[in-house]
Amino acid sequence: MFELGTDGPLVIMAGIDGSESSVRAAAYAAGLARRQGAKLALVYIQPYPASVSPSAASEMIAAGRSTAEDLRRQMEEAAERVPEGTVVRWEFYTGEGDPYHGLCDFAVKLRADAVVIGASQKAGHRIVGSVAIRLVKAGKWPVTVVP
Repeated sequence: MFELGTDGPLVIMAGIDGSESSVRAAAYAAGLARRQGAKLALVYIQPYPASVSPSAASEMIAAGRSTAEDLRRQMEEAAERVPEGTVVRWEFYTGEGDPYHGLCDFAVKLRADAVVIGASQKAGHRIVGSVAIRLVKAGKWPVTVVP
């Protein structure tokens, strides 16, 4: 039986969306992964509302793919700036749908030992609850919320 966290983390997952807090979360997670010798899994979930027209859905999918490629390019550029001799193994994953459920699905699939996510800056999330709060409440992984 697979047991999480017994020999130190093997996979540290960071949810990213291009916001300043998610970029800080990715940098924090990269530092953790480097120090622990773990793989860094960077995950972007393109939000996909269920109640949109087919033409709007295709536009959203195209925009999401463009955002994913931009994020991948930013992460590759950041990896190139890492000092020589510093090793961080990382992979980039994308998905579509509800960010909370998408991140949970990837965390299970990748067997993440820890999840790092940026704090939401949206005012409505104080009422409804942000993805970060929902991940913490799920209680399935250690979750670090980066401001």
